[in-house]
Amino acid sequence: MIGKLIAWSARNVVLVMVATLFAVAGGLYALRHLPLDAIPDLSDTQVIVYTDYPGQAPQVVEDQVTYPLTTAMLTVPKSKVVRGLSFFGVSFVYVIFEDGTDIYWARSRVLEYLNTAAKRLPNGVTPTLGPDATGVGWAYQYAITSDRRNLAETRSMQDWNLKFGLAKAEGVSEVASVGGFVKQYNIVVDPQRMRDLGITLDKIRDVVRASNTDVGGRTVELSEFEFIVRGRGYLRGTDDIGKVMLKSDNGTPVLLKDVARIELGPDERRGITDLDGKGEVAGGITLQRFGSNALDVIDNVKKRMAELLPSLPEGTKIVPVYDRSRLIESAIETLKHTLFEESVVVALVCIIFLLHVRSALVAILMLPVGILMAFGAMRLLGLGANIMSLGGIAIAIGAMIDGAVVMIENAHKHLERAPRVRTDARSSSRRRERSGQRCSSACSLSQYLSRRSSLWSLRRAGCSGRSPSPRPSRWRRPPSCRSHWSRC
Repeated sequence: MIGKLIAWSARNVVLVMVATLFAVAGGLYALRHLPLDAIPDLSDTQVIVYTDYPGQAPQVVEDQVTYPLTTAMLTVPKSKVVRGLSFFGVSFVYVIFEDGTDIYWARSRVLEYLNTAAKRLPNGVTPTLGPDATGVGWAYQYAITSDRRNLAETRSMQDWNLKFGLAKAEGVSEVASVGGFVKQYNIVVDPQRMRDLGITLDKIRDVVRASNTDVGGRTVELSEFEFIVRGRGYLRGTDDIGKVMLKSDNGTPVLLKDVARIELGPDERRGITDLDGKGEVAGGITLQRFGSNALDVIDNVKKRMAELLPSLPEGTKIVPVYDRSRLIESAIETLKHTLFEESVVVALVCIIFLLHVRSALVAILMLPVGILMAFGAMRLLGLGANIMSLGGIAIAIGAMIDGAVVMIENAHKHLERAPRVRTDARSSSRRRERSGQRCSSACSLSQYLSRRSSLWSLRRAGCSGRSPSPRPSRWRRPPSCRSHWSRC
């Protein structure tokens, strides 16, 4: 079969060149659209259900939130594993699907079952879906530093400026905020005053919640003009909160500031973010969307960050903490460097030993063609370019070089001996070379299998306590290798 293919290729050079051009064009297209990442994504298709239940112990969260959600997710189609984790004030449910399941189909199915399960949860508890990212979606992380701003102010920059601006970047699934202090209003009550006035904590909570809202009163028409009636009640600071009326005692209003102290303070924290051991900072983590190109996502994030930086207060700096694009670019540069080195070595070998420049061009031109064909195959199979795949291509370049040098040298010698019948000589030399390569590959495979079986036998003998003395005789070259070469 291979001999016929070689003979047909030697007789139809034009068709082979056209097919090569199509293969190169397909490889270039695949190279431009192939997802680039640093590490291969081996994670399963999963959907995360996140539920916030503030102030509750893990056991309460487990009984009232995690357990109802976990049992409801067990019947989701194509789900194979459901895991539930309960922490202080928060619940996580991981729904892992079968291989090959579309991530957005899985998210829609989980959302359907989540609507039914939400009825079994406590009042005010609303579960939400996690970002449409994978376990290796952590693409870029940064820290916000400023000599003129405190941690609360830098965290506010992250939450209200950078977070929404970077979320608009193409391919970003979520921008998570970490570190710093989240501002909130704290109401520190006086128990003695509350008991004297007959006010409870529930009363304070309900009154503050009801006072922080705007209401509409339809419209009023006067002199052919329509006026919109609106009650403005949003609380804008500590003074507004302190003036909230709790009750009226004999015509005298009792305000919130009469029974409590209102102050601006930080929210409760469950962790901190430190930069280089020099102190706490606020920052953010960008997660790339499922199936997106990590290199493009990071470039989009950097462009958006450059646009948002002038809008931040003076003296504010954004320090990159984790940038996966460096590792991706390093892997690409390694492949380019390996390709260049191998091309130079082949050119020198062919020129020095064969004294023929055109023979060197054959191997040099076919190396990038073979790599482009590999990228095309990866595109058809849905595989992305990462350290593992690019490293495999770099290693395969050596095997391609070996075969190319052998074929060039063999064809060169046959063409020297039969200069008149060049096509037949090329076909004959290539068939003989392919036969030699098959025998060489069979010999290498036989040696490899023999050594692996001997190693396995030694390990087995060592584990069972038997003496491994008769085993080392198998490490010698097998007789089948000699017989293979004799048939060549």
